[in-house]
Amino acid sequence: MTSSRQFVPINIAVLTVSDTRTLANDKSGDCLAHRIKDSGHHLVARSMVFDEKDEIIKLLREWISNENIDVILSTGGTGLTGRDVTVEAHRDLYDKEIDAFGTIFSIVSMKKIGT
Repeated sequence: MTSSRQFVPINIAVLTVSDTRTLANDKSGDCLAHRIKDSGHHLVARSMVFDEKDEIIKLLREWISNENIDVILSTGGTGLTGRDVTVEAHRDLYDKEIDAFGTIFSIVSMKKIGT
């Protein structure tokens, strides 16, 4: 069955959070950027910040208020050390959490890299 819906490209921003990576060696950010472009969407912003809660929140607030950005994708900074505060920074900004997505990502990760 083919869909009769017309493709509507969206404007996407990509944020990488890392204390060790740079834009020059940001494989995850590169992958997201290429997939966004290859799928016909628009990469309208890409940035990298250190795993500092205030820095993450500041950039996310800027992007959230930007009417030219429809979606923000974030990668990195999700480890379990005290330095990893990306999840907490995001939680400070959104109104609703969809727990099922976290479960799905955990399952995919376990299948790919193990426990």
